[in-house]
Amino acid sequence: MATQTTESAAVADAGAVAERIRVSVPDRGLRHDLRAVSIVWRRELIRFRTDRLRAITSLVQPFLFLFILGTGLSTLAGARLPHAANFDFKTFIYPGVLAMSVLFTSLFSAASIVWDREFGFLREILVAPVSRASIVVGKCLGGATIATFQGVIFLCLAWFAHVPYNPALIFSLIGMLLLLSFTLTAFGVMMAARIRQFQAFMALNQMIAMPLFFLSGALYPLSGLPAWLTVLTRLDPLTYIVGPMRHLVFSNLSVPPDVAAVINTRLAPTITWVGWPVPLWLSLAMVAAMGLGMMTVAIAEFSKDE
Repeated sequence: MATQTTESAAVADAGAVAERIRVSVPDRGLRHDLRAVSIVWRRELIRFRTDRLRAITSLVQPFLFLFILGTGLSTLAGARLPHAANFDFKTFIYPGVLAMSVLFTSLFSAASIVWDREFGFLREILVAPVSRASIVVGKCLGGATIATFQGVIFLCLAWFAHVPYNPALIFSLIGMLLLLSFTLTAFGVMMAARIRQFQAFMALNQMIAMPLFFLSGALYPLSGLPAWLTVLTRLDPLTYIVGPMRHLVFSNLSVPPDVAAVINTRLAPTITWVGWPVPLWLSLAMVAAMGLGMMTVAIAEFSKDE
């Protein structure tokens, strides 16, 4: 009887303490969401800064394509352009390799989502009193920032491809790289929202990355192709970045007008849809729309119950 009385008193005391203690959860708002975006963005930068091997290895493949493949294929460029004997094929593939320098970094930056899901850290983020959209936006901006930084490093090698260090050209290329990095990171985050295993995500990225690169026209002109290959190149978002970047690079080369005309006609043809030339603003708007659309899908996936 005494034991029951003691237990009842303990329960009553616990109830009284619970009534006095109130757990307050901060209200969700724009300020909290912006802070969450900033935190996720900074976390991506910190992880990249501490992983120096990742920064180095992500630039190895673009180096190989530019200096080895570009040098080896220079003889083919001379055969295709007999009136431009001094034209270096590295100049032609430089915009494509520049896009390649952000391609892998953007896609693989979303791998941390799958990794965090496997080890439970993602659940701790998702229970925070902020919107799921802020987490996805922060992740996309963080991946885009890192990938663009990788591209800027590769931009420093423009002289080796005989590309001038024109301030307007450099800033235009950086803007296009940022747009491409955001779209590719959003694509990776969208995939990571559904994939549960880290190995499966990496295998899927490897399967997707190279076709995106080769179909963009990074290594060959987008003219005189078979109809089926032409359709595939027009479905690749990299096409609408590599093409404008190549036009910008070629327009800033110091070559005679007749040589410039031959180069632009044979190596940098305008992107067309059934004969209609696609303007520059539409190309960039399409890439931006793809990025926003895939980020919206990723937000919807993360908004579902885990």
